[in-house]
Amino acid sequence: MKNKIGIIIGREFKERVQKKSFIITTLLTPVLIIGLMIAPMLISNYSDDETKTIAVVDDSKIVAQHLTGSKEIDFEPTSLPLEIARSEYDDYYAILHIGNDIINNLTNARLYTNETPSIATEHNIMAELTLAVQKERMKLHGIDPQIMQELNTPVAIQSLKNTSSDDEAVGSSTIAATVVAYAFSFILYIFLILYGVMVMQSVIEEKNNRVLEVLVSTVRPFDMMMGKILGIACVALLQIAIWIVLIAGTVHFVLPHILPDDILASMELFREGAVPVTGTDSGAGLLQAIIMMMENIGQIGGIVVWFIVFMFGGFLLYAAMFAAVGSAVDSPQEAQQLQTPIMIPIIMAIFVMLSVINDPSSDVAFWFSIIPLTSPIVMMARIPYEIPTWEICLSAALLYATFLIVVWGAGKIYRVGILMHGKKPSLKEMLRWIRYK
Repeated sequence: MKNKIGIIIGREFKERVQKKSFIITTLLTPVLIIGLMIAPMLISNYSDDETKTIAVVDDSKIVAQHLTGSKEIDFEPTSLPLEIARSEYDDYYAILHIGNDIINNLTNARLYTNETPSIATEHNIMAELTLAVQKERMKLHGIDPQIMQELNTPVAIQSLKNTSSDDEAVGSSTIAATVVAYAFSFILYIFLILYGVMVMQSVIEEKNNRVLEVLVSTVRPFDMMMGKILGIACVALLQIAIWIVLIAGTVHFVLPHILPDDILASMELFREGAVPVTGTDSGAGLLQAIIMMMENIGQIGGIVVWFIVFMFGGFLLYAAMFAAVGSAVDSPQEAQQLQTPIMIPIIMAIFVMLSVINDPSSDVAFWFSIIPLTSPIVMMARIPYEIPTWEICLSAALLYATFLIVVWGAGKIYRVGILMHGKKPSLKEMLRWIRYK
C-alpha cells in the first residue's frame, strides 16, 4: 500500500514540478515580493523632485523668520507688496501671504500657487506656519520656545522581550510583528484556497477522463486520494521553501548593498538601542523594522518552522475536503455550491485574524487559534507576538488529529463519488456515504 501511495505521490509531484508555469511562478514570486517591499522606500529616497521655492510676503514682519523650510520646501521672504510679488514670482512654486494680524487671526494666511499643489505640500506649509505662529504666541506670553520644544519631545520606547536579565533582553518591534502576522496569515489563506482547489480540479479532470476508473482497479480509492493530496503538498512545500530561501537570502545579503546609507545608518542605531527604528525621518521605519526582524535568523526561523507546520496541517485538512467535493461532481461549476461550506471557515479565519492582531492574547484569539478549521490562519497571526509555546503545540496537535478524522470521512466520500457520473449529490447524501462500509 505504501509503495502504491508513493507512486501516486511521485506522479503528482513530477507532473506539476516539470511544468513551465511552476518554474516561472517559483522564480518570479520572490522578485515581486521583494520589489513590493523596497519599491516605496527607493522611490521615496531616490525621488528627483525639485525643491519647491515659495516666496513669503509677511505683513506681520515677525513670522517669516521662523519658517525654516526643508529638503522639499524652500521659503524666501520678500519685501515686495503682495500684488507685485504675485506677478514678479510667477516662476516660483507659490507665494505665501501672511496677514499682519496672523497672531490673533489664524485664518489670515493665503497661498497663491503657480502649479497644482499636492495635499502633502499644503500640509507641510501649514505645519511650518503653525509652528512659526506658536513661537510668536509663546513670546507674547513670556514662554521660551526652546523650553516648550524640550517639553514636547516624544518619549522613544524600545520594546524588549522580558527575559531573566537585561543583558538577555531581545529587542522586538510590535509594528513589524503585526506586519509579519498579516503577511503569513494572508499567505496561508491564499495557500489553502489555491492548492486546495488544485486538488479538487485534479480529481475532477481525472474523473472526467475516466483515469480514475482504470486506477481504481489496482489502487484503493483512499490510497489514490492520499497520494494525490501528499503529492500536491510536496509541490507546495518545495515552492514555499524556495520562496523563503530566495527572499531571506535577498534580504540578508543583497538589500544591505542597495539600501540608501541613511536607512542603513538608522537601522544600525536601532540595533544599538539609540533610536526607535519606526521614528526615523526616512519614512521607511516600518520597512526597516521588518527587514531587521527577517535578519534575526533565530526569530524568523522559529516563525517559518511553525508556518510550515500549520501550512502543511491546514493543507492536509482542507485538501481532503476539497478532494471529497471533487470526487462527487463532474465539473468545477457543480463544485462551487458544495465547496461553500469549506470556504466559510477559511474566510471566517481571515475576519477573526484582523481583530486578533489588536489583542493576540484575547479569548477570541485563543479559541479561534485552537479550533482546527480556523487555527492555521489565526495561530499564524499570533505566533509573531511570541505567545506561550504550549498553546501552539496544542493547536498543532488538534489540527493533525482533526485531519486524521476528516481524511477518514473524506476517503469514504471519495470511494463512492469517483465512480458516480451525471448526478450532483447533496451534502446530506454525501454524509450518508460516510456510513457505508
